[in-house]
Amino acid sequence: MSFDMGGSARSILLLLCLISLANANTSPVIKQYVYKLCEDIPIGSFAFTIVAEDIEGEALTYLLTEPNAAYFEVDKNTGNVSVVKELDAENNPLMELGVIVSDGPNETPAELNLILLDANDNKPIFQQSSYDASIREDTKVGASLFRVEATDADSGDAGAVRYSIDEVVPNRGFSLFTINGNGDVKLNGSLNYTELSTFYQLKIMAADGGGRCHYNTTEYSNSTAFAFITVVDIPDLNPEFIGLPYTGKVEEHSAVGQSVLQVTAIDPDTGVNDDIIYSIETSTADGLFQISSDDGVISVNSIIDREVTGATVTLTVKATESKQNIYGVYANTTARVQINIQDINDNRPEFYKCEGSGDQRSCVKASHFTGEVSEHMLVSIPINMMVRDPDENSRIQLLLEGEDKAVFSVEPQSTMSDSVVQLVVKQNQNLDFEVKQQMVLNVIAIDEEETSFQSTATVTINIKDTNDKSPMFLKDIYKFVVAEHSPVGTEVGNVTAEDPDTMDQGKITYRLLPDSILMYFNVKPQTGVIYVANETLLDREVRSLYSATLQARDTENKTGSAQLEITLTDINDQHPVINRDSYLVFVEEGGQFDIKIEATDADDINTANSQIVYGIVPSRYSDNFTIDPSTGVLRNLGELDREVLDPKLNGRIELNVTATDKGTPPLYTVTTVIINIEDVNDNVPQFGAPSYTFSVKEGERGAYVGSVYAEDLDQTKDFNRISFSIINGSIGSFIIRTNAEGRGYRGVITVDPDIELDFDNGNKEYKLEVEAADLEEKTAVVMVQVNLLDVNDERPEIDDKDSLTVKENITITGAVGSFTGSDKDGNHSLVYELLSMECRCGGSLTTCNSFILDPTGEVRVNPEGEPLDYEKCDQVEIKAQVVDEFTEKGHNNSEQAGKMVIVIEDINDNAPEFIHSDSVSVVFSESTSPGTPVATVSATDRDSEINGKIEFTVAAVRFEDANNNIVDAGFVFKAVTASQDGVYVGTIQISGDLDIQRKGKYLVSVSAVDSRGLYSSTVLDVFIIHEEYKVELEFTSSRVEVQNKLSQIVGVLSAATKTDVRVVDVRSDTPEVSRASDDTIILAYFVYSNGTALTSDEVEAMISKEEYRSQLLELGLKSIPPPPTLVYILLGIVGGLLIVMAVLTISLMCTRRNYRRKLKAAKAMKSASMVTSHDQKSGPVLPGTNKYTMEGANPVLNLDIDTAMALGFGAESTDVDQSSLSSMDTVDAMSFSEDQTKHFTMNQYQAGDNGLPEYDEVLSAALAQRGRGRDSDHHPMAFNNRAFSTTDL
Repeated sequence: MSFDMGGSARSILLLLCLISLANANTSPVIKQYVYKLCEDIPIGSFAFTIVAEDIEGEALTYLLTEPNAAYFEVDKNTGNVSVVKELDAENNPLMELGVIVSDGPNETPAELNLILLDANDNKPIFQQSSYDASIREDTKVGASLFRVEATDADSGDAGAVRYSIDEVVPNRGFSLFTINGNGDVKLNGSLNYTELSTFYQLKIMAADGGGRCHYNTTEYSNSTAFAFITVVDIPDLNPEFIGLPYTGKVEEHSAVGQSVLQVTAIDPDTGVNDDIIYSIETSTADGLFQISSDDGVISVNSIIDREVTGATVTLTVKATESKQNIYGVYANTTARVQINIQDINDNRPEFYKCEGSGDQRSCVKASHFTGEVSEHMLVSIPINMMVRDPDENSRIQLLLEGEDKAVFSVEPQSTMSDSVVQLVVKQNQNLDFEVKQQMVLNVIAIDEEETSFQSTATVTINIKDTNDKSPMFLKDIYKFVVAEHSPVGTEVGNVTAEDPDTMDQGKITYRLLPDSILMYFNVKPQTGVIYVANETLLDREVRSLYSATLQARDTENKTGSAQLEITLTDINDQHPVINRDSYLVFVEEGGQFDIKIEATDADDINTANSQIVYGIVPSRYSDNFTIDPSTGVLRNLGELDREVLDPKLNGRIELNVTATDKGTPPLYTVTTVIINIEDVNDNVPQFGAPSYTFSVKEGERGAYVGSVYAEDLDQTKDFNRISFSIINGSIGSFIIRTNAEGRGYRGVITVDPDIELDFDNGNKEYKLEVEAADLEEKTAVVMVQVNLLDVNDERPEIDDKDSLTVKENITITGAVGSFTGSDKDGNHSLVYELLSMECRCGGSLTTCNSFILDPTGEVRVNPEGEPLDYEKCDQVEIKAQVVDEFTEKGHNNSEQAGKMVIVIEDINDNAPEFIHSDSVSVVFSESTSPGTPVATVSATDRDSEINGKIEFTVAAVRFEDANNNIVDAGFVFKAVTASQDGVYVGTIQISGDLDIQRKGKYLVSVSAVDSRGLYSSTVLDVFIIHEEYKVELEFTSSRVEVQNKLSQIVGVLSAATKTDVRVVDVRSDTPEVSRASDDTIILAYFVYSNGTALTSDEVEAMISKEEYRSQLLELGLKSIPPPPTLVYILLGIVGGLLIVMAVLTISLMCTRRNYRRKLKAAKAMKSASMVTSHDQKSGPVLPGTNKYTMEGANPVLNLDIDTAMALGFGAESTDVDQSSLSSMDTVDAMSFSEDQTKHFTMNQYQAGDNGLPEYDEVLSAALAQRGRGRDSDHHPMAFNNRAFSTTDL
């Protein structure tokens, strides 16, 4: 056997190469070595991903090594690196991190460069804890007081420090100081030691420019320092008197030196407090008083006589400082002192008669006075009397004397000087004009201190006659009967009263009392006719008997009254009322039930209006039930099966049962009967999965582990409600809680709150047997495996806060609330960070910045954020976390976010807003009674509850006539307010008499006012539509049918006319013939939006269009004229024929006249050829041409024509023709010269051998050729008459 050695060697070499290539596995390649990180990445959060690849595509594993491996941890499978220790860019801006990337057999080590980006995590720090300064009060505005300085370790904007003065104590000094960017505090206003404050405390804030890195929100940091400024006083103020005003008193003739009063002045420069020197500058009575220069005591200096000096003396007192002020002068001030001189009683009282008032009032002494009073009046009587005693503080007693003093009393009976005196009637029954017309009295004035001082005056009282009789009715009680819901204006009865006083004859007016009866009835004030005022409110079922008082009033408002009793009779206007809104029945599957439906009818029980019949409205399951029509007993017809029902019904069947009365028309009411078919427990719980596996961290008491889910197919909760329990494997470490979820229940497994699981010293996994049981103990079991995870840190916790309330538009700078956190570690430093802030605006949550969260946990209003506006957002939800700055390992932030809900409280800060409407407001002659609505307005208020309540009022009513003249119309309209679904509706009703005959519109100004008085206004145009625009449409249907189709009829009419159709009445046609055909009349107005209306003819033309005409005929309109198109066509044809006939007639007349003129001209020419004329200018005279006659005839044939020839037109010649012939007859000596005759010779062109005759006259030749024009062999001829010009022809 032999083989090829060369081929075998090549095969072995190829095999060795393949084995070498298979073993050549390359190491992983790290693609990126530099990464940028934020220093504020939270512990446990993702930082970056190590970017590496393997050419062979094998799975890579990652490992961290020194340096700085303690700051990070890596997912060995994905290369995702997370932070496990807090980073600090200020101390370590560039970090190196060792990594190893392995594909299994090969490893690639490397060091990554991590650039830490700065976050705003440092606060500005002041160089001093406080700054103190003393400043003179006259320091100039703009002067620099001192400088503060703060530094921030952060970089960029986060390290840029800005200064501001946040608070000044006292607060009114806030505007006195400013601070610039360098920290220089400057004086911004004038200081005043006395009027302002002697010291100020400034709270100065140093804030950085803010920064962010990891989080999307910019964080700002700040710190505060305090400055104390003391103001130094200087002597720059004048002294001031205290205890002003100064008033003293002294009796006349008091001893010299007696003290009257003391004045006191002080130096307002309290830091100087100079001595004061007193003096009297002026006095209204010189020399009476003196003052002590040291203590300001004023005393008597000489004898005082009140009758000489008067009742008061006024002094001007001066206070002067003992030392000069900063201006080099002795500061001083003055005060006014009034000293009252007390009098002694030495005068008697006197009577005065006073006339006029105010500055025009004058009084003179008098002893006789007069007055008048109406009979039987119990009043005071003015008599223009005043009593006066010149003594000060004297009291006067007044008495009456005379025959009739018992009838009156004098007022006042005791008084001071200068008092008005009046007589008051005590016994008005004695004031009888028929018995006595005049009474005379004496008034005596006595000085009460010295009774010997007296004066007497006589008073005459004249008594006037009055109207003292009242109207009276013939009967005390009147009874009337009227049907309920009678139309407004229906007369109920007529009652009148009588009054014997002559001045009241025919002038008695009537009214109904109380005012509440006016809602139902009213009375015509002049006639006493009682009529219906409101058709709707007259409801016998609500009230069948009305009692009222009819009051009669005479010209002086004396009244008499009678009682009215008005009884309403019944009509069928009440629906049956089922005793319950709904009925509920429970029945088990296969069971039977019966239930009685009961209803009542408020109509008269003795009529068919109140008799009731019951029925079931057909529905999906109504065939399974029956109801007795008389008794209302409802039963099921067969066995009920819950499983047959739609599961969505949850065993619930709803039937609609009707109760209908037997009235005309019949009225009915519907109620709901709910039948619940109860279920039977026939299913066991079922878990959603065959087994569960969960993980939980160690050391977390009550930690959530996982949840299992199970359902019970029974349809009712009594049978499908599930409870979970751990029956094995828990070892007391876990608990399970049951919660409803969807159709089933979820069992939430947590660590027992009393147990702390330990990974190192306990079980690392648990196998739990969880049982699901329904209420009847039908059970199912599932296996749950819990794996325990190892952790090594404690996290701080933060609590949710109770809801807070803050008024909208608030601007306070203090805290409105604060978060509270805790940490199980003993050594901790808690800082609070904002996670989210959402405002509930329009029912949805959106991000907002209305508040700011301080690191201390305090929540304050953000002065730079959106203002708090309840109408935009009514609630703010703030979520925050707490961070422990001292945490060394593990997570340093709270696991659960704390939540604070701030409720924005509404204040009244919005005025009502009107809702635009395109509706037209009109008034018809049929609707002018008070209370009739003519328009509506709608308005809303963005405020809530009482703040948003609106009342409508009519502010003004004006009338604009057809000439645009506007006048005030009085308050003939009123507004009635109602609300529906948050929208307030104002109904504008007629409240006064309207002149419906006027042409124009009312301009009604309506105001919408809220509870605070904020308002807005609008003006409504209320147009007057006159009765001439009322359109009457006749229908062949009955009144009931027309009313049922009324909305369809109005819709078609509106579409045809493009107007707002207002139906004012629907009535049956009253004549006997019409009633036989059961016709109905609709009365309506057709109104445009600008207030104009259509007439009957215009409406008839519009609804005659075919598209609307057919619809209206279907709805029963009796007749509509055909469209005008055919009529217009016929009229057009007739008009065209008339025009053609006129043209033909005119043409025939003109043609006949033309021939007549030619014949007359030919006759005249014969006569003219026999005469000559020496006056001819340019050729032979041609009678009958337009050159010589008024007929405008053409040249005629000049032949010998027998004048006696009968042409047949002589009898019909016009006057013009006769005149023309006469003019030719009067021509004298007409002749033609030889040369002139040559013009009439014939010229023949291209004459042939035809032998045509020659003519002496051109027209003769032309007429000779007549008849030959159509001959094919005639020769063309041309004639030239040079005697004619174009004008002649």
